[in-house]
Amino acid sequence: MMGSTPMMAAALAIAAALLVSLPVLYRLLSPGAGDKTSRKKAIPPGSFGLPIVGHTLSLLGALRANTAEEWLRRRATAYGHVSRLSLFGYPTAFLVGPAANKFLFTSPALTTTNAEAFRRMVGRRTVRDVAGDEHARVRAMMVQFLKLDAVKRHVATMDAEVRRHLDAHWRGRADVAVMPSMKTLTFDVMATVLFGLGRDSDVRRELSTEFQQLVQGIWSVPIDLPFTRFSRCLAASRRGRRAVAAVIDERRAKLERGESSPADDILTHMLSKGLPDEDITDNVMFLMVAAHDTTAALITFLLRHLDANKDAYAKVLQEQEEIARCKGAEEALSWEDLCKMRHTWAAAMETLRIVPPAFSMLRRALADVEYGGYVIPKGWQVMYATNMTHWDPAIFPDPGRFDPARFDDPAALAPYSFVPFGGGARMCPGNEFSRVETLVAVHHIVTRFRWKLAAGCDGSFSRHPMPYPSQGLLIDIEPIH
Repeated sequence: MMGSTPMMAAALAIAAALLVSLPVLYRLLSPGAGDKTSRKKAIPPGSFGLPIVGHTLSLLGALRANTAEEWLRRRATAYGHVSRLSLFGYPTAFLVGPAANKFLFTSPALTTTNAEAFRRMVGRRTVRDVAGDEHARVRAMMVQFLKLDAVKRHVATMDAEVRRHLDAHWRGRADVAVMPSMKTLTFDVMATVLFGLGRDSDVRRELSTEFQQLVQGIWSVPIDLPFTRFSRCLAASRRGRRAVAAVIDERRAKLERGESSPADDILTHMLSKGLPDEDITDNVMFLMVAAHDTTAALITFLLRHLDANKDAYAKVLQEQEEIARCKGAEEALSWEDLCKMRHTWAAAMETLRIVPPAFSMLRRALADVEYGGYVIPKGWQVMYATNMTHWDPAIFPDPGRFDPARFDDPAALAPYSFVPFGGGARMCPGNEFSRVETLVAVHHIVTRFRWKLAAGCDGSFSRHPMPYPSQGLLIDIEPIH
């Protein structure tokens, strides 16, 4: 009887996969996958892969093995800059190159979409999902708190959060796992600055725990069975959504009593603008994923590359020490200080080029649309991968070499070749928030600690889908006195 349990689990998984795959098979095999006129035109070359699963499991496996760039480049070599495959249950056009990036970010015939697992965990009404006037309205609410003028006002608050975190989690220790540490730090900064959740807030601690679980499953296969990653992460999402809903109720009551202002935090601002509770919850969930996980990855891999590139490290250290010498012991950084961190931000940009936190973006065709001599039928997904241009030697010579000097003059870069924050109207609204948070964190780490990779930590990483280093990037640290 003991041997029947894994057999039963396997049978249930197969049955669930078959049920999930029925819509996939219909979409792939139906002649109506797009307008009838599109069938008279050439769709992109390629294949839809294996029956039922398409290329989904193969790509997810490549992401976890950190070979996804090679996986996609083989397709581009075989089929050209426009090809077809099947991902997450939908026929998908895969586009490569700066012109393709521009098309994806600016074409009105495309709308942003997310993998089914992401939609079920984060929500279906996020700023990435809505279009037109609705997208502009929600984006404007976020930009109110993420635009440069707003972020400038929070430099001192971010500075205090970074100091507190390093005192609590780095000082007095011989080693630190950087990625978990930075996830905690960036979540705390976001919770304080954007959502007004204080350090002693039970909701803040609960949300931090649930989001560490949730983000592990946003690109998983959406089979909701007890033994699957998707099921565990979906449960964390439900708990997180309940916690956010409780905060919404509390903020609404304070707003109605006149005890708060729409300028206090982004959640109260959305309430004051009449956004429905479900939409607020979805967008808060989205911001919590986007605003802390990507910046945590950037800071982590920046430290990794500075450890491996002593010339770049020396320039960053000199720059940060010059700023520190002009500050009092407990004096917070200012916006003017951050403007002097030219070498540091160039090193961060080069890190984003080599290890972009967002590996790709999916959009969906609202109507039949032509690109590169082919028609992409209505309903198809359209995909780009950041590394296809970031690692293109024709754009960035010797792309495997860490060279911050590439970004001495960012304006000289070919348009839509460097796209870690997206582009066009779909440019990430939180890019300035991320920049300030990164610079403040790096300043205090570089001026307070020396570090090197711990014994046995090779600095390798995999994607889930965010890049995650082996052992969380375990480093040995010593204080600088």
